[in-house]
This record gives sequence, C-alpha cells and structure tokens, in this order.
Amino acid sequence: MPTIHDVAKAAGVSISTVSYALSGKRSITPATRARIDEAIAALGYRANAGARMLAGTRTQILALSAPMHAETHPPAFMSFVVSIAAAARRSDYDVLLLTGSDALADLERVASSKLVDGIVVMDVATDDDRIDLLRDLRLPAAVIGVPDDVEGLTCVDFDFEAAAGLAVDRLTAAGHRSIGLLGHSAALYERRSNFAPRFRDAFLLAAAERGVATAFRATDPTGATDDVAALRTILPEMTALVLNCNEEQHRRVLRSLETHAVAVPDALSIVSACSSFSTDVMSTPLDVIPLPAERSGRRAVELALAQIDGDAVPHVELIPPSYEDKGSVRAR
Repeated sequence: MPTIHDVAKAAGVSISTVSYALSGKRSITPATRARIDEAIAALGYRANAGARMLAGTRTQILALSAPMHAETHPPAFMSFVVSIAAAARRSDYDVLLLTGSDALADLERVASSKLVDGIVVMDVATDDDRIDLLRDLRLPAAVIGVPDDVEGLTCVDFDFEAAAGLAVDRLTAAGHRSIGLLGHSAALYERRSNFAPRFRDAFLLAAAERGVATAFRATDPTGATDDVAALRTILPEMTALVLNCNEEQHRRVLRSLETHAVAVPDALSIVSACSSFSTDVMSTPLDVIPLPAERSGRRAVELALAQIDGDAVPHVELIPPSYEDKGSVRAR
C-alpha cells in the first residue's frame, strides 16, 4: 500500500507538508494542495485515521537516544547524529539529543512530558535495556542496530555480517590464506555493543568456512601496544589484515608498518571494514567497505516518521555493503 512518504515524493513536497494538507493544521497554497491531491488520487493513498487525529497535537520533535560511553569515538558518533538531524530537518522535525549515562531515565522523562512524537535509538547493545522500555512506552521508534530480541521493533542497520564475508571473499580471491583482524577496543566487546561483535563473529565464521587461517585482536586504545606485532605472534604467516576499528587506530597501524618497513600492499594487504571516515587521506589509501552513516540515519528517521503517520509495521532492514578498491590489496 502507498504511504505518506510515497505521496510526498510524487508531489515533490516534504512529508510534513502532506501531513499539514491532510490535517488542516497549517494553510497550504492552492498549487501545492493540488499536487498533493493529484498524488493521493494517482497512488490511491488512504490516510490513517489515527494519524489524522494526532496530527494537530504533534510537537515536530524526535528524541535521539545516544548515550556516550568512555569508548565512544566522537567522529563516528557525530556522523550518525548529523545524518539523523539532517534527515529530520528535511521533514520539518527537530531532534532532541539524549546523551546522558542514564538512558532509561532520559527516555521516560521525554515520554511522560510528551515532548516528542517519536524516538530514534542508536548505539544499541545486543541486550540493551532501552529495548524493553521502548515497548512499554508505545511511542513510534526506530532502532539503528539489531539487538538479540527484535520482536515488535523497527530496526535498520548496516549488514555487518555481509561486510565481514565480503572482506574475507575479496582477500581470499586475491590468494590470501592467512588473514588477521584488528578490532575495536576491548571495552566495546565487553559491553556487547551491537556492531563490533557482529562483525568479529561473522568474520571468524567466514574465514573458517573458507579454510582460512585467522586470528582476532582488540586494539589498544592507548596506543602503547604494537597491535600488528601482537597479532603476528598469534598469526605469524599473516599476509593480509582487516581493520575494523576507528580512524586513529588505523593511523597507528600504518605508522607501525612504516616504522618496520612493511610495505602495503607488497608485504601486507589491508582492507578497512565498516569505516565511517575516508581512507583516501591515510598515508596509504586503503581498500574500504564504507559504513553508510548518512544512509542509516536517514532511513531511521524515515521509519520513525512512518510509524508516527501510522504507515509502518515492525521489521528489520539491513543495508548491504559495498567495496571500494584503493589499491591496498595485492594478489598472492
């Protein structure tokens, strides 16, 4: 069935403009109203009655639950926040950012005060306490991430499992049979952050299925440890390396390799996986499987607004990975 998003796209207006036209909350120019009416007729759209009744009481604000932790990497964090805020603004919504350590209290406060029309939740853990609260609050909500229990949830996330398989496939196709993985700091795995364990587990499984020797190591966030050297003690025949860590940890790896005269890709092939930053500016540009923060944030907002409009059902969406060749992988 067509949704309010489809009507907005066909009429060339924002979702909120369609909502205003349906609810009468604000005046719409005759020309705009005509375009919306034509789109509704052409698509056969039927507005949800409950959504029409609620339209007059909307705050035009979304809450973004994004608690910051000691291991939160600000550039990656902000790439998602900015994408969500920009997507909301395009639909005439503002974003109330909730970064406090007591995420449950923050969500309960904004829900009880009726400050927001809906919620976007990011940086979820696999057993995140916020998930049960979302079900109890019964506010429209979209989750960026895939927790263990997705019943009744609308989730969108990057397909980390497919990204791990893609990294292994590209390297094995180039003849590599001993591939190391450097991950995020250990704290991310210990608090069961959604994305890091998913990539790690899928990588190890994909390597095992393809008969590839592999080893995993979490990076030292202080930089005091030579992570590549430590990984080589576990995997001495390593010819390829996958980096699933933040930008500064990438730079440390490349500095270590330069110090030890390990040429990329001649002596060691490298793939940067699930990176929200450009690898073009590294001392050695790296093949990358990009993390599409803008696309994830935009889609989360779209799904939250669809629920506000009564046009969505719970489901999980995974964004497929892509591969960008920068010349850091060499065939064996």
